[in-house]
Amino acid sequence: MKRPRRRFLHLAAGAAALPLMSRLAHAQAYPTKPVRIIVGYPAGGANTTVARFVAQWLQERLGQPFIVENRPGAANNLATEAVVRAPADGHTLLLADSANAINATLYERLSFNFIRDIAPVASIMAVPLVFEVNPSVPARTVAEFIAYAKANPGKINMAHAGSGHTTHLCGELFKSMTGVDVVHVPYRGGAPALTDLMGGQVQAYFGLLPASIEYIRAGKLRALAVTTATRAEILPDLPTLGEIVPGYEASSWFGIGAPKNTPAEIIAKLNKEMNEALADPKLRARLSDLGGIMLAHASADFGKLIAEDTVKWGKVIREANIKPE
Repeated sequence: MKRPRRRFLHLAAGAAALPLMSRLAHAQAYPTKPVRIIVGYPAGGANTTVARFVAQWLQERLGQPFIVENRPGAANNLATEAVVRAPADGHTLLLADSANAINATLYERLSFNFIRDIAPVASIMAVPLVFEVNPSVPARTVAEFIAYAKANPGKINMAHAGSGHTTHLCGELFKSMTGVDVVHVPYRGGAPALTDLMGGQVQAYFGLLPASIEYIRAGKLRALAVTTATRAEILPDLPTLGEIVPGYEASSWFGIGAPKNTPAEIIAKLNKEMNEALADPKLRARLSDLGGIMLAHASADFGKLIAEDTVKWGKVIREANIKPE
């Protein structure tokens, strides 16, 4: 009886190992066909540029085409919905960004729940925003701006690039944490906001650093601080807002997401490749030129970033009663 029992246990153990072996084999073979990276914005913007850099790296490393597909609309919601509905096999990915964390509260009737329906694969980078003013504003530091704004309540106009945009929420967060009374002025995008800021029609703006850096260097705008927890490499002498307003931290970030139930082995493979990409000097230089701070994290850490931003921006949106345009 011992020999048949031993044979049974051996067969049972082998059968139990088959699913694991199958998954590992599937991950090793991945990708088996072209992979789409869906971008929720028009071609030509920073999101598409980041996606193309990533696609080129992954294509060279994994031996299959990685195709960037633009599906603009509803602040990345249309692209996200397309990925949520895609097969969970790693061949359809999302270029996720901070709008996904914002949209969870901003839009009341989404057909998906981002945290539930999109698996975090890999973070890519954070992009600082810069708190900047027209040079006519008599403030050269954040502390001086706060004092000036409190002495002139309701008289300072602060631009933003659209209701619920990161440039908007950073300003609202600043208001709530400092108690200043400034008037938000919405624009359809960052370019017209910057134009009016330089023209003096508005006095302050939380702008994405890559779009503002040349105007700052030329003296057309005065930078007071960056919003990230660490100083920006391209403006190393500029303080962070958190140095003056303790606890203030914000950024616009990019990462890769996949449909829920995508095999963990595929997510791990993509995460490994992305972290190696972010260690590559050439790719790092390309992303740094966009103002990026590299975020080489485990998938779980990227998920934590998404969850924390969802809570933080949800609170700001509810307190300021912000609605989508």
